[in-house]
Amino acid sequence: VQLVESGGGLVQPGGSLRLSCAASGFTFSNYDIRWYRQAPGKERELVAAITGAGYSTNYADSVKGRFTLYKDNARNSVHLQMNSLKPEDTAVYYCNTRRSWPPRDYWGQGTQVTVSS
Repeated sequence: VQLVESGGGLVQPGGSLRLSCAASGFTFSNYDIRWYRQAPGKERELVAAITGAGYSTNYADSVKGRFTLYKDNARNSVHLQMNSLKPEDTAVYYCNTRRSWPPRDYWGQGTQVTVSS
């Protein structure tokens, strides 16, 4: 299983970024995908999640209405569109999937998002 994030960078407050997670090594459409983020000195937090088929999503309250997560099962990729970015969105963003049995989490290497003027 391999997850590779891309799309991070430096953006001004109010700007937009699109993060991508390219997956390989497993049947992508069978697995939920999650995005987490971790800011310096803080615990990793769940930002958004999408089901295997891509029909259902959930978002943290802090990003609802600003972030949109969608899944492209044909290309084994998932994308997090982030609009109206705020300085508090600054963090390393990680793509995650979870095997149910034996239970194991898989993580990408992370991509840095910095929101600053």
